[in-house]
Amino acid sequence: MSQYVLEMIGIHKHFPGVHALKGVDLRVKPATVHGIMGENGAGKSTLMKVAIGLYKADAGTIRFKGEEVSFNSIHEALERGISMIHQELSPLPYMTVAQNIFLGREILNRWGLIDHKAIDREAAKILDELKINIPPTRIMGELSVAQMQLVEIAEAVSRNAELVIMDEPTSALTEKEVEHLFEIIRNLKARGVAVVYISHKMDEIFKITDEVSVYRDGELIDCRKTSELNRETLIKMMVGRSIDQFFQKSKASIGEPVLEVEGLSRRGVFHDISFTLRRGEILGFAGLVGAGRTEVMETLFGIFPKEKGTIRIKGKEVDIRTPYDAIRNGMAFLTEDRKRSGLYLNLSVRDNIAIASLKEHLKGFLINHSRIRSICEQAVATLSIKTPNLDQQVMFLSGGNQQKVLVSRWLATSPEILILDEPTRGIDVGAKAEIYKLMSTLAQEGKAIILVSSEMPEILAMSDRIVVMHEGEKIGELTREEATPEKVLHMATGEPLETFQEAH
Repeated sequence: MSQYVLEMIGIHKHFPGVHALKGVDLRVKPATVHGIMGENGAGKSTLMKVAIGLYKADAGTIRFKGEEVSFNSIHEALERGISMIHQELSPLPYMTVAQNIFLGREILNRWGLIDHKAIDREAAKILDELKINIPPTRIMGELSVAQMQLVEIAEAVSRNAELVIMDEPTSALTEKEVEHLFEIIRNLKARGVAVVYISHKMDEIFKITDEVSVYRDGELIDCRKTSELNRETLIKMMVGRSIDQFFQKSKASIGEPVLEVEGLSRRGVFHDISFTLRRGEILGFAGLVGAGRTEVMETLFGIFPKEKGTIRIKGKEVDIRTPYDAIRNGMAFLTEDRKRSGLYLNLSVRDNIAIASLKEHLKGFLINHSRIRSICEQAVATLSIKTPNLDQQVMFLSGGNQQKVLVSRWLATSPEILILDEPTRGIDVGAKAEIYKLMSTLAQEGKAIILVSSEMPEILAMSDRIVVMHEGEKIGELTREEATPEKVLHMATGEPLETFQEAH
């Protein structure tokens, strides 16, 4: 019997113009959680898609429980005991939770008809065993993304999978939901199931994994026990540079107010938000999930109407009712969910970059295609966007490169005020470092930036001042010098700064 549940040896995979996997290895032991880390485009997801038969390897050997295998489809991998929970969920929204769990494996009664009651009973057992509090008869489309994620895990468990691959499973989960997921993973591990855990979140890797394999540019850099690693070592393995090169915040000259917001309110969402944003400044917005930070930005940008409040840009009061009004007034908004509300995934890199500034490239009624191409080529070069060409559909780019395309789109509108809502969510540390460097450069050029982030190191390292929100209200502001993780967290839970200072 092999000591590994999965062995992938010397795996090569080519796509047109790209050598995605260059003879990589992966060895996963039974009843362990094996972390996989690497920059976007490092080959992590490609390797997993080879493992489950979605892609065919060009060369190399795959062994499952010691036996050489070559899966021709996902179905074959599932039948053998390998299940994968993808980052992009694809449930059948009009069917129930139970029907989704047993899709393609329906329980039949003695007349050969689907026994819906039996399916509901079995699904209820699995959900109860995993402490997932979702009724099996609930319609899938009514669930949150986090709940859908848990149903996919229940489906994997129902198949008695011996290896479960999780690709960025916490990208849409709250802290409480992440803890529940970890509890489920520990439960699976205790039952002898191996889990491959792909994540960009280092805290999670250190908390849940036993071993970590790190990939870079389609090659395996190293595989080590998690206990032998620290944050700095892991970053250096992933990106080839040390942690002190990670947050690149250069000193910018902070000038006059560019944006002044007074008493901004939206009924039932947030109340009486006031702040000032200056030229060359990065103003951080911190707070827990549900604090109302994104909602403030959406209202500022005209996506939703304000109930009351005043917005002034360069001293002049403006009436922003639509995103077009905001763009006309020199604002740009990078939304927190690039796939749902940012990118046009079916369109090309060129179309995605040019779409917000298209009006600027008109000659009468004709589009100046050569100018658009020039701007897009410059954007690809400036932000180091990895794409075969400008005609590549954005859906085929890595997460980090998709984010850079979105940033390029807004920079093409020549904004003076740039709102960045979770700009590094779901991208690797290398792409993060490039986004931080770009933010710093833009601030030095005189752009005024609002940074909404749930990552404490990011908000502390990149902000000149920090506005802290709690349940739709502004609790207070901190200067860069005043801000500490403890202060920000206490304020984010609703405790005013004065109370914290008195207690400490």
